[in-house]
Amino acid sequence: MKKDNKKVIYWLLTGCVLIFIMVVVGGITRLTHSGLSISNYKLISGTIPPMNEVEWQEAFDLYKQYPEYQKLNTHFDLQDFKDIYFWEWLHRVIGRFIGLVFIIPFIYFLIRKQLSKPTIKKSIILLCMGAFQGFLGWYMVKSGLVDNPDVSHYRLSMHLTTAFLTFAFTFWVALDLIFPKKKDIHKPFRNLIRISLVILILQIIYGAFVAGLDAGFIHNHWPMMSEGQFMHETVYIEQDPLYKNFIEGKSGVQFVHRMLAYVVVIFCIAIWIKARKLILTKYQLIGVNTLILALAVQFILGVLTIVNAVPVWLGVAHQIGAFILLSAMIFTLHRFSK
Repeated sequence: MKKDNKKVIYWLLTGCVLIFIMVVVGGITRLTHSGLSISNYKLISGTIPPMNEVEWQEAFDLYKQYPEYQKLNTHFDLQDFKDIYFWEWLHRVIGRFIGLVFIIPFIYFLIRKQLSKPTIKKSIILLCMGAFQGFLGWYMVKSGLVDNPDVSHYRLSMHLTTAFLTFAFTFWVALDLIFPKKKDIHKPFRNLIRISLVILILQIIYGAFVAGLDAGFIHNHWPMMSEGQFMHETVYIEQDPLYKNFIEGKSGVQFVHRMLAYVVVIFCIAIWIKARKLILTKYQLIGVNTLILALAVQFILGVLTIVNAVPVWLGVAHQIGAFILLSAMIFTLHRFSK
């Protein structure tokens, strides 16, 4: 029996699609401030939402016991609560479904001996990453149920970044099976893509910082952060010591996110320029061209998101753009790796 057949590839790509959907729903959950609507964690029974008015009222009464309601949403009625409950419930249900989609087919393929040893090892890593992602989701929500009616932006960043990395690794494993033969034609060029990937991941982390601190709702100008300052962004000092402004201050975090965007642009353009000097295969050319196109779209989405003060649809579109850009980077790196 042939190992690592098309069914395994479809399984992995289905996982990629589901992770993508989960991150999109997670973005909506964050932008609609729905993430703390479900304050208790029930792995099995939590899959079923309240089914009648009595159960809805019980869930709402539980929500009232926590800081988000007491400090921010005392004006909420039951219908307002139902609106935010939906997105958090959907986000959690998709997470549980992804777990089943990864675990059940993995066991099936294992029993049928359709996985090679390298793929088994990679699949186990994927399962561990998925479990860790679920833990981080609970760990993140927990931070908003104590005193501060908002989750820690550090924990939000860990949760989001792990989702991106899980997607990236799943996509990489699928590409290993789709393209079993790889050819390293130019090590310096491959290393340039690797460095660019690291910078892109750092940019994703700072994007999560911006989301977690609601830093996108200030300095809604471009290319300046405050009027009258062209390309010399004013960073408002909010905390001491100084470095904390760039990891905890809204102005500083937005400033770093903007600057990293320019760095990502520079590196991606460098990849495109250097690639034109190489003899490329069909899929290498597709990877490089897709990368530069995804970069352009994502940059435009970033500018539109900030100047419009992060409307939900643009915030979600910007997050989708980050996903596509990461996918293009992973695909391009894979095509230049051995």
